[in-house]
Amino acid sequence: MASLTEAREAPARQLWDEIAEIHAGMLGIEGAYGHMQPMAPHPDPKTNTIWFFTKTDTDLAQSIKPGTRGHFCVVGKNHDYHASLGGTLELRHDPAKIDEYWSSVTAAWYEDGKADPKLTMIAMHVDDADIWASTDSKLKFGWEIAKANYSDEKMPEVGVKQHLAFA
Repeated sequence: MASLTEAREAPARQLWDEIAEIHAGMLGIEGAYGHMQPMAPHPDPKTNTIWFFTKTDTDLAQSIKPGTRGHFCVVGKNHDYHASLGGTLELRHDPAKIDEYWSSVTAAWYEDGKADPKLTMIAMHVDDADIWASTDSKLKFGWEIAKANYSDEKMPEVGVKQHLAFA
């Protein structure tokens, strides 16, 4: 359940916690013709980086050049949290990060395990994000919709939107 208080007071911490809880989000390249695709995120909040396993021969990996910008979209596991993150993408074969994030789920995608010659990672260096946290209370949602429809208050207050900038 997304905390509206946390969305107001500690939105960056909430963002990284929400990313850590999901199995996949949608990753795409800014300005590219191709569609976004589901990718499993491995967040590193200390460096504002999200790591993704991929293969060197995928369309996504082959489209990444120096300075390529990407977007990652998150829907929280309870569907009451949404985020859109932007940043630069970089292909990195980083053995330390591969070891850190390797799992039996990841291993299922690589025939030769960590020795797979096509194994690489995408590092998304996040520089900004928009987040939306919404109430999961049906009673509060109903009350806000009724209030907006039957009073001068035309905007229901059902959540929090924040813009975050990372150094």
